[in-house]
Amino acid sequence: MSDKHQPSTSPSAPFSPEETEAAMAANTSDEMDRLNAELAELKAKSADLADQFLRAKADTENARRRAEEEVSKARKFSIEGFAESLLAVADSLDAALAMPEATAQQLREGTDATLRQLLAAFERNKLLAINPSAGTKFDPHFHQAISVVPAAQEANSVVMVLQKGYLIADRVLRPALVTVAGPQ
Repeated sequence: MSDKHQPSTSPSAPFSPEETEAAMAANTSDEMDRLNAELAELKAKSADLADQFLRAKADTENARRRAEEEVSKARKFSIEGFAESLLAVADSLDAALAMPEATAQQLREGTDATLRQLLAAFERNKLLAINPSAGTKFDPHFHQAISVVPAAQEANSVVMVLQKGYLIADRVLRPALVTVAGPQ
């Protein structure tokens, strides 16, 4: 038999135009299906990320709002502990004024007790006195010089405290008012 009349089945044989067009259409259809599936997947991821973003933004806003409320409350009530410490001092002063016939000795004892209560309240609330002794080197961070006087001690040292100063923790609330020794 002759091979001339039989159709070619070898892999290198060219496709007919119809077969080529059908293969391209099938490839295009498969590619479109793949791209549509990928697009749907990306849209789902995008929606999920948008949702996560909105939730994170809402959480951040809520945290910021709560922090602002806490700061506001802290400012508003920060003095509460100190004020509570001073109530005993106020009660002692009221009791002293309620005694019209108190003797000088009773007033003195009551005043000493009230001062001890006040100093204890200061200590509990980290309010510390600045009361430098004579001869202490003048420190402008803690002392305020009212005057410079001649003195028989080292220049630029405290001669006398006119008014105590106070610290809250490590911060100067009021410097001590002092006189300072001048140069000799």
